[in-house]
Amino acid sequence: MSPLPIAARLLAHIQSHPTACPCHGCSNPTSFSPQSLRSLSAAFPIKGNLPDYAFQMAASNIRYGPGVTREVGMDFANMGITQASQSRPVAVFTDKVCSRLSPALTMAVESLEASGVPYVIYDNVRVEPSSNSVRNAVSWAREINPSAYLAVGGGSVMDTAKVANLLHSHPECDLMDFVAAPLGKGQPIARQLLPLIAVPTTAGTGSETTGTAIFDLIIPEKNIKAKTGIAHRNLKPTLGLVDPENTATMPAAVVASSGLDVLCHSLESFTAIPYNMRYPRPNNPLFRPAYQGSNPISDVFSLEALRMAVKYLPRAVADATDKVARENMLLAATLAGVGFGNAGVHLCHGLSYAISGLNKTYKHNGYEVDHNIVPHGVSVAITAPSVFKYTASSNPERHLQCAAAFGIDTSNVKRESAGEVLSEALKDFLYVKLGKEAQPRGISHLGYTKADLNNLVLGALPQTRVLTLAPGINIMDNQQVGEELHTILEDSMKY
Repeated sequence: MSPLPIAARLLAHIQSHPTACPCHGCSNPTSFSPQSLRSLSAAFPIKGNLPDYAFQMAASNIRYGPGVTREVGMDFANMGITQASQSRPVAVFTDKVCSRLSPALTMAVESLEASGVPYVIYDNVRVEPSSNSVRNAVSWAREINPSAYLAVGGGSVMDTAKVANLLHSHPECDLMDFVAAPLGKGQPIARQLLPLIAVPTTAGTGSETTGTAIFDLIIPEKNIKAKTGIAHRNLKPTLGLVDPENTATMPAAVVASSGLDVLCHSLESFTAIPYNMRYPRPNNPLFRPAYQGSNPISDVFSLEALRMAVKYLPRAVADATDKVARENMLLAATLAGVGFGNAGVHLCHGLSYAISGLNKTYKHNGYEVDHNIVPHGVSVAITAPSVFKYTASSNPERHLQCAAAFGIDTSNVKRESAGEVLSEALKDFLYVKLGKEAQPRGISHLGYTKADLNNLVLGALPQTRVLTLAPGINIMDNQQVGEELHTILEDSMKY
């Protein structure tokens, strides 16, 4: 199959492709028009609109330190949530593995009991949540009617708790009201949510700092299966308790995958288009997106998180007893969360949602789940060498700064070689420094062939929330969008 030689054919295919591709359920090719493309994202530049001129920083309150999980009961009591004054319990979200193995949940529950805080545990969170699993959590939360939320687990747990809190606080709304456009309505969150305290047990997603929740959207009757999410600064937790003791029992595979998410969060947010090149300028601050483009404050967090991930992730993967490495990776995840939670991510994440969402046969070693899974960090990093080789021409200086973070001497590197240099640094990091088994060597190792590339592109195209931040891609040039995504995926087949 040709690599999408005609963009009109590709983009019309969004409306007309056969039902074997689960990305979309549209079937009327005559309904497609350049105007309908524009509806894919409110962030598309429209003639006459001005770029933004401001950025807004938002992050959860963060408390970092060994043992801070034991303070969570006092935190809820300080909010006035106690057995004596409040009959509505705290909804404690976790997953089956955490509920069985994690000392973090035990510490949190003991703390709640010691402070007289009523609670009910929901441990049915799905690792890599789906819209179905999220809706189940929402139904449970609406029935329990909690006074606050506590999430103890990885990104899946925190994201599920965020959505449950959102829809519990908006009983008149449906999930699709808030799902990012074009798959959902992308409605902003104008209402105050209930308190949510997040206790991460993995060092990767940074979800304890951000207003983002990611899940697989599944609508069988429309043949839709696509990774998507909800993003708004009002969704962020009230408090993140970042406790290094909680990552001590992470398996090496989870350490590697979650750490790769940190790596790409940092790289993508640092190289995203600048905030003052993002269109359109909102006519109300409420509509300024959480993902705004690179900016001077996010840059500080992102670059430091990158340096820490390069230094400490190989150590954390290689030696489970390396306490310093694991503590620093947890801190790096939080720093990266502040960075990307305000600047945004771009192509690695945009492509990853299709790579993980369309997975049929791959199950990553080291994950205790009952379903096929491409862990988020794996799906994000697997295209990174190709992505940054492509994006470097948009800002060689920034890409060389990233290469320097990997220990590359860039003093004599020509600007036009920045992409190749960073790409090679990433390959060395992923496939040498992390060990041979930490990361599959290209998407062919996930079971994809060249025949799947068009469907992967189609799965990535709806991710306009992040594609609009990608350097080097003119989102209004239909031909470039499809063909460049295809080129990056083809280059990512095998390293």
